Amino acid sequence: MIARLLSLMALGWMLGFAAFMLLLPRPLGDVRTDAIVVPTGGAGRIDRGLDLLEAHAARRLLITGAAPEVRPRELAAEYKRSPALFACCVDLGHQAVDTRSNAEETAAWVREHRYRTVRLVTSDWHAPRARMELVSALGSDATIVSDGVPSNPRFSLLVAEYNKLLLRRAALWFGLGV
Repeated sequence: MIARLLSLMALGWMLGFAAFMLLLPRPLGDVRTDAIVVPTGGAGRIDRGLDLLEAHAARRLLITGAAPEVRPRELAAEYKRSPALFACCVDLGHQAVDTRSNAEETAAWVREHRYRTVRLVTSDWHAPRARMELVSALGSDATIVSDGVPSNPRFSLLVAEYNKLLLRRAALWFGLGV
């Protein structure tokens, strides 16, 4: 009986993992939102967010999880963008240290600016959990769309991320750590 239950659980995990890998979000096309949010930590994320902002896909961009010492002028130079773009339209969030606190920092920013639609730009493998955390933090205050930045993660990273997604989803369902 226990062996059968464990086999079913393993099969469920494998099928879920396959679906997770097959359904990783891709970059969105011509979707306009009120705001763009980019959690730091992955290659191509900030570039993608800035490209979208320059293409007028949103009014404003939040880079959440920026190191406290990072300043807009430094990022403008590093990403070869106009300091004026950062001065007018880019906010840096310095409080977040992980995906959950990225969501909390973003939710406060979204509510402060009264945005109704947000494009979440993050690595394709990170997008499902980041979106889940942001939806949990925002509730019905805004609509979130995922814009996955293509990547080539190691298999072990995908397994770890899928397990984090499952554990966090279970915690949210049971009201733990909300």
